[in-house]
Amino acid sequence: MAQRILRTTEDVDDLIRLLTGLKLPVTVSWKSGADRSGQQNALQWIWANETAQQLGDRGAEDVQAEWKLTIGIPILRADDDDFRDLYDRAIRPLSYPQKIAAMKMGFPVTSMMKVRQMVRFLDEVERISAEMGVRLTQPDDDLAKYHSRYREKTT
Repeated sequence: MAQRILRTTEDVDDLIRLLTGLKLPVTVSWKSGADRSGQQNALQWIWANETAQQLGDRGAEDVQAEWKLTIGIPILRADDDDFRDLYDRAIRPLSYPQKIAAMKMGFPVTSMMKVRQMVRFLDEVERISAEMGVRLTQPDDDLAKYHSRYREKTT
């Protein structure tokens, strides 16, 4: 199903132009808000698959588990005292392979992230991938604009 996030009157005008050009009948629905977590999660998995294919040394689940552990955990530990306490008691004492197994079994990391945290996570994934020579699909324009609004400004 096609979808758009309308934030400005120009966005509304663009949608009206699109709708007037469609062959009828058309079903239209909407909801308030701009949930991007699904798109961020989908992008993360696209990137994990691309990384796995290009490196060829592991599967996408392994790539994603490593990112959760090496990128996501530090973000959540820095931002959330309760998460840090839980992680430090339950996961930190484990060996690296056991930690990866915990990530693959669903230890919550990215699912707990707020928008800004997920933007930091994806930015770091993109940076590390570029350093490794992995080419990643760029997010669509709407998601890229969304990320730029929520990206923390550095001075």
